[in-house]
Amino acid sequence: MAMTERSEGIDNTAPMAAPSDEGGLTMPLLSIENLVVDFATDDGLVHAVDGVSLTVRTGEIVAVVGESGSGKSVTAMSILGLIRTPPGVIRDGRIVFRGEDLRAVTGERLREIRGGDVAMIFQDPMTALNPVMTVGQQVAEALRLHDRDLGKDAARTRVVELLRKVGVPDAETRYGQYPHEFSGGMRQRAMIAMAIANDPDLLIADEPTTALDVTIQAQVLDLLRTAQQETGAATILITHDLGVVAELADRVVVMYGGRVVEEAGVRPLFARPRHPYTAGLLASVPRADLDGELMSIPGSPPDMSDPPSGCAFHPRCPMARERCRTDRPELLELSGPSGEGEVRRSACHFADELADGRALYAVGEEAR
Repeated sequence: MAMTERSEGIDNTAPMAAPSDEGGLTMPLLSIENLVVDFATDDGLVHAVDGVSLTVRTGEIVAVVGESGSGKSVTAMSILGLIRTPPGVIRDGRIVFRGEDLRAVTGERLREIRGGDVAMIFQDPMTALNPVMTVGQQVAEALRLHDRDLGKDAARTRVVELLRKVGVPDAETRYGQYPHEFSGGMRQRAMIAMAIANDPDLLIADEPTTALDVTIQAQVLDLLRTAQQETGAATILITHDLGVVAELADRVVVMYGGRVVEEAGVRPLFARPRHPYTAGLLASVPRADLDGELMSIPGSPPDMSDPPSGCAFHPRCPMARERCRTDRPELLELSGPSGEGEVRRSACHFADELADGRALYAVGEEAR
């Protein structure tokens, strides 16, 4: 399958026009406002997502990054109403897709959106695929659920085309095989085929390269890029791999302790992070041009059943001061050099003081 390079991240020929507000300005394809999600557990109430707001524009790739437990996947599942109650509950917030509040959507309309307008590539394809149905049957089911007039033969033909498009060899034979007969990389390709089957406007990819070896990871990333270009879909890419972010994303949302702590275009964020947590993530990435021990963020992510007061990151932060322990910082827009272009935001009281993130953590290590 021929791969094409992504130029500036957006294919402007494929996406449908985004809705506009009364002033004629383009509105986001997806807007999440002040999302709050809690889970009841034996250890108490876990505040998994605590006031998350983010937007996704038509055709762009937004990476959502952070350590495990930061709220990335819960935010994504909330979009499609996949939070099971109990134990989970969306307590507050709006999720607006193409002007429609998804929290108010139920029944047939919700089924139309799931797998149709919005599709999700789950983290573990082995558990996402049904083990007692062939792969071809499952992709065909996704097609026929959204096109009742599509016959079995036409669906099979379309599925074989999709499997070929995502690089599955001998697609005719593979159509009749079960998930356990596919390798991990092949199962992920099948999941991508299912996700793009109905030409969605929004793709959500939840850790799509987890548990794959490096070579297969690169192939899956190329495939995601091509799928995004061909469908024109906006993409939310959930990952903890900053190499993947640098490869694919246009914009980055950094989450910690259930909140967004920084948001910026990918190039400005990599060039100069404006939150100590983002700086720590970047400092932890191995680099061939640097010698010495690999840096790491000290400590562990917070227990969200009993989160820290003030800034959730302050127990691990080399810049922490008394104000950080008592006052929770808001996610505010920052002023920056004119060359940075895009608006960026940070939830740090001392964001303007952060210059060299790697040096910050080098100093922090020496002080400990």
